[in-house]
Amino acid sequence: MEHNELAGLQVPSLIMSPTDVSRLHREISALHEYLQQQKLRSDNQMVSVLPKTSILLNELADSNKLDLRDAATREHLIDFLSDVAAHAPVLHISFATDPTSAFLQKIVQWLRQNIHTSLLVQVGIQPTIAAGCVVRTTNKYFDLSLRRSFAKHGDDLVKALKTTAEV
Repeated sequence: MEHNELAGLQVPSLIMSPTDVSRLHREISALHEYLQQQKLRSDNQMVSVLPKTSILLNELADSNKLDLRDAATREHLIDFLSDVAAHAPVLHISFATDPTSAFLQKIVQWLRQNIHTSLLVQVGIQPTIAAGCVVRTTNKYFDLSLRRSFAKHGDDLVKALKTTAEV
């Protein structure tokens, strides 16, 4: 399927990481195989009730108004997820502590609105950064941590403390 045909689908902010995309791809492929087998067993009749699916798959289907009972739709979704896995930009963000899911969703939503519609985020933990974060792309590195800020402006802090102590 061409990249342009897949452009109509959106990745909801609940789907954040390359791991989420891989899980969805496996799940929709397994669902497709299962429904194809059920269709063969029941004389080519469409299955009326789907087996239980994950929250991520439900969100993806609901946000794009997809009927997962339709074989062509499932194939389209499999191609879309393959395209996202292969071509979506991935941003690595490291925090001092594990961020909440709600916080990550807000970050992903902002990044998708302002940078790329299918951007994926990999989250890491680096306790040594104290506060803030470190952001990496394939060719850029941004250290937005408190540790770096202290290292950069440490002399100013010492001067200010000495001035305050002298008064």
